[in-house]
This record gives sequence, structure tokens and C-alpha cells, in this order.
Amino acid sequence: MHKHFGRLVGIAVIVIVVLAALLLWWVLSASGTTPQMWHPVKVQLGGIWSTFYSTQLPDLSILIGAVLIALVLILFVVVGERVVTLRYRRTPIQKSSRPLAPKRIMDRTRGVYAGPVTVTVLIPAHNEETSLGHTINALKQQSFLPARILVVADNCTDGTVDVARAHGVDVFESVDNKHKKGGALNQALAQILPGMGDNDCVMVMDADSQIGTDFLATARDRFTADRALMSVGGLFHGEEGHGVLGQFQRNEYARYQREIARRDGRVFVLTGTASVFRATALREVAAARGTTIPGKHGEVYDTAALTEDNELTIALKSLGALITSPNECTVVTELMPNWKMLWAQRLRWQRGALENLGAYGVTPQTVRYWSQQIGIGYGVIALFSYFFLMVLMLVSMDTWVWFPFWMLLGLVFAVERVVTAWSGGWKARLLAALVLPELVYDAFLDLAFLKGVWDIAFAKSADWKHVEHAPARKEA
Repeated sequence: MHKHFGRLVGIAVIVIVVLAALLLWWVLSASGTTPQMWHPVKVQLGGIWSTFYSTQLPDLSILIGAVLIALVLILFVVVGERVVTLRYRRTPIQKSSRPLAPKRIMDRTRGVYAGPVTVTVLIPAHNEETSLGHTINALKQQSFLPARILVVADNCTDGTVDVARAHGVDVFESVDNKHKKGGALNQALAQILPGMGDNDCVMVMDADSQIGTDFLATARDRFTADRALMSVGGLFHGEEGHGVLGQFQRNEYARYQREIARRDGRVFVLTGTASVFRATALREVAAARGTTIPGKHGEVYDTAALTEDNELTIALKSLGALITSPNECTVVTELMPNWKMLWAQRLRWQRGALENLGAYGVTPQTVRYWSQQIGIGYGVIALFSYFFLMVLMLVSMDTWVWFPFWMLLGLVFAVERVVTAWSGGWKARLLAALVLPELVYDAFLDLAFLKGVWDIAFAKSADWKHVEHAPARKEA
């Protein structure tokens, strides 16, 4: 259905964002507000330093209009998301075409005891001998132990398989797999899913991550308490180290965790770092591939997707699944150690997100993701316009003028940055308080967004990047 829509998604994002910017420009031009020249006041401080300030305020009607537009857009996204969720919960069973909608699941499982919740952990691994042992050890320290740990070794040329066996876990080696992580997982899932019941669950987690001690216990409790719940995702924290670049990423992740917590676990993406799925949900996804959702019939993961976790999230939502990411389900994941690797990672994420939208089109389930892409695009224009105007003022004036109104807004922004990164500790708060370094980091991510949009709009080739790990650490 959306065969030719993939390339157009990038063009659509560009057109919508540019039109929105032009509309704002037109509104400002048509407002009839006549620009006023600054009339700064000179002030001397301590009799030794002179400076200027201006108390001029922006036009009140423009300020009110901007706030109202922002509120309308926020309400549109929030209300739309709630409506979709409530529809799944309240739609009569006979009218629902979504096999994972809560009412259908509750009706099918009513009065049936499927046994206690169990978790089988799949760890896809391609040359992960460095970090795999730490990941397995973290699983063995869980307050609720997994029923089985299965390392899915994909085309490994190092000691990954030996490390897995030395730690006493099962190993599945992919056969003639050319589809990387998704293809290897599809082969393993094809073997284990048929024999699993409604309360048997599958965790998929990266080989370079360690989950919190109560992750699996929390997932077990959530699945036990709600038969309609189809997946429990993790909230990831960045590992320590990697200097300022590492702190940038940890601050970014801390803000994401805070946002999900404020949304009461309503997650945007079930992270591939660590997420648990009911076997029922994965079987329904495989059955729907090639018909109601993209992909090859019978496969859980769409191997054409660059970002398999984002795609699987949209697939589950499209089938009506109820998903969540509780605060207790924490996971520590690897960070990108340099700017080159960060660029490759974010370009893949961005390109993958756009390709997923192209595959699914505009549906009630993807409106939130479309809004996110358009919002990022508009943010790119705003941020770079801010930088441009700052530079323009600096080169155009022979003296610095302070504007109390904008300084107050800047202070509010700085406070917001510190508060949202507070959980990351004093280093996170200090970096956030400086404001400008994080704006530069945001600009870097915006450039990756622009590159991803450009590549998909003009059919540039995309590739999957594998992180090369540092030499092995000694285990305690």
C-alpha cells in the first residue's frame, strides 16, 4: 500500500516544516507591527564599567498568539494519543479488527489459567565477547530469574559463543543469515514461539547492556496483574565515562526517562536495549506481517527496517497492543564514545524512523510519530535561526545590549534544563546550567535529522552500523 510512500515521507516532512515556517513569517509580516529601533539605556556599574540595556518588549499579540498555537498543537497530540488508547480499550469485541486490542485479549483469556509468568531472554550478539559476560551476570542477579537465557550468535568471528557457554547459558547460532540482528532473532523466535503459552514471555536485550535487579520482577508483576498487557519496555541509562560527550548523552537519556515517567509509562518506543513481550503478541505480529502491517509473513521482525525496535513498537500499536515502560525497569546501555560513532547511530535512528513512517503511512497510531518528526524539523529552524540572529547581532553592533525580558526567558530555559537533568547528578546539572554546550549538542543532532531527511527524500542508500567495542574488561 505504501510502496512508493517511503521516499515521499522525507519530502513531506520538509514541505510541512517549511510551510509552517512561512506561515509564521506571513503572520508576523501581516500583523501590522512596525519594528521599533532600540533605545538602550546606558548604565555604569561601580563607576568602572559601562554597559547598555533595553526594556523593549515584543508585541503582546505576537506573544499570545505563539503561546496559543503551541498549546493547540500540544493538545492535538496529547488528546489524539489518548483517544487512540481509549478506543482500543472500549471498542466492542465484534467490531475490533485488531487482534491485540485489550478487550479481545481479555475475552479470549477469561477463565483460563495459563500458568505463572515466565521469561525467556534472547541476547542477539555479533562479536560481543567483550561485554556479553557482564550482561549474562546481570541477568543471573535478577530478583526474579529468567527461565532460560539464549544467546543468539549471529555470524560471530570472535569468542562470543565460547563466552556464552562458559557462563552456562544456551546458544543459538544463526544459519546463512543476511539480515543482521532482525534476521537472527527471526530464526531463533521461529523455534521457541510455537511452544510458548499466554503467560510465557520473551525478553530481547542487547549484549552490551545490563538491566536493573528488579527489571524482570517488575515485568512479571505487570503481566500477572494485567492479561491485556503485551509488552514491558526498559528505560535506559547511559554508562559512565566518555567525557563531556558521554554526559551529553546521559543528560539526553535522563530527560527521556523523566518524560516517560510523567506519561505514566506510555512509551514512544520499546527500546531494543531491553524489552519483554508476551509470546502471544509476537506470534500475532508474525501472522499479520504482509497483510495488515509491513514485512514478510511469519517473521516477527521486519528485516527491511533500519530501526527494528521502533518498527516493532509501531507494529504492536497498530495491532492494538497495550505497552508500558515502568520506572523500575532500568537498563544501563553503552554510549557512543566519539562524535563519528554518535553521528552514525543517530543517522540510522533518524533514517529508520522516517522509513517506518513511510511503510505505515498516516494512521491514528502513527500521528504521534509524524508530529514528533515535524516538531523536530521546526525545532531545527528555530535553533539555527537563533544562532544566526545571535551572530548577526554580534557583527552588526559595536556594543553589547542587555535585554531583561529575553534574559528572564533564558533563565527559565536554563532552570528547565537543570531540573529535567537533575536525576543525573551534579555533573549533569552543571552541564545543563551552562545551556550553550547542550545547544551545540542539540544542533549536532539536528544536523543528523537533516541528513536523514535529505537521504530518504533523495533515495540515498542507508546502512546498519555496528559498534566496535573496546578491548575486553577484566571481570571481578
